[in-house]
Amino acid sequence: MEIVEVGPRDGLQNEKTVLSTEVKLAYVRRALAAGVRRVEAVAFAHPARVPQMADAEAVVAGLPAVEGVSYIGLVLNERGLDRALADTVAGRLHEINYVLVATDEFSRRNQGMSTQESLAQWERIRVRAAAAGLRTTLTVAAAFGCPFTGEVPVERVAGLVAAAGSPDEICVADTIGVGVPGQVTELVAAVRQAAPDAALRAHFHNTRNTGYANAMAAVAAGVTALDASTGGIGGCPFAPAATGNIASEDLAYLLTRSGLLAGIDVAGLADTGTWIGARLGIDTPALLGRAGGFPPAM
Repeated sequence: MEIVEVGPRDGLQNEKTVLSTEVKLAYVRRALAAGVRRVEAVAFAHPARVPQMADAEAVVAGLPAVEGVSYIGLVLNERGLDRALADTVAGRLHEINYVLVATDEFSRRNQGMSTQESLAQWERIRVRAAAAGLRTTLTVAAAFGCPFTGEVPVERVAGLVAAAGSPDEICVADTIGVGVPGQVTELVAAVRQAAPDAALRAHFHNTRNTGYANAMAAVAAGVTALDASTGGIGGCPFAPAATGNIASEDLAYLLTRSGLLAGIDVAGLADTGTWIGARLGIDTPALLGRAGGFPPAM
C-alpha cells in the first residue's frame, strides 16, 4: 500500500490560517523524513477563491529534490495546467491531479461548469499533461454523495470513468465523508471494470467516522494508494461541513499493524500532526499524537 500525503494541499486549503511558504515546505519535508514518497503539494487554484494556495509556484519551486519522491499538483482547469507547466515550476512536479465532480451542481460551484463540460476539459488537460511527461490522475469528487443533490449512483461514477480516456490513475473521492464500506466495495468494483488499466486510488474524509473503515474496504477491493493528511486536517472550501481527511499517522498505524505498509515512521508523522496543528492554532483530529503508538517506545 501507498499513502499519498495531501496535507499540504487538501489539508491546508480549508484552514482559516494562511501559512507561509516556508512553513508549507517544512510540512512537506517532515512528511518526506517520515518515509512518504508521494505528496500532493499544491493546488493551482484562483488565489481569490483559495487564498491558502496563492503561493503555489513558490512552494513548488522550493520542493526538495529527493530520489524516488513524486510531487503532485492539483488542477481545476486549463489555466491551472498552464501554471503547472510554466518554466518556474517545470521539472519540480511529476504528476497532475484533475478534479472531475460527479454532480453538475457541485461541479458548477467548484469549477464553474457542468460535469460534462469538465469531462471535455479533462481530456484536453490529460493530453497536454501526458505530452509534458507528467503522470495523470483523474479524481472523481463527490463519488459517494453530493452535499447539494444527495445520493450519487454508482452507474453515474462508472460512466464518467469509462468516458475519461486513459488516465494513469483513477481516484474515487468521498469529498464530504458520507460513504460506508459496502458502498466502497461496490464503487471500486465498478470503477475497475470501467477502467481496467488504471491504477486505483481513494480519498476519504472522516466526517462521519467512517473514513478508516472505508480505507480498509478500499484496500480489500484492490485500491493501491490512499490519500491522507498528516494531522487529519482539511476539507473542501466549496462543500458545506466537509471536515478533515483521514489522518496520515492514524492510517499509517492501521496499515502498518495490519502488515500492509512498510517504511513509514509512524511516530514521526504523529509528531508532524501535532506540529502542524500548533502552526494552525488548532487541535487536529488525528488521534495517534495523543494516544501514542503501540507497543510504546521503551
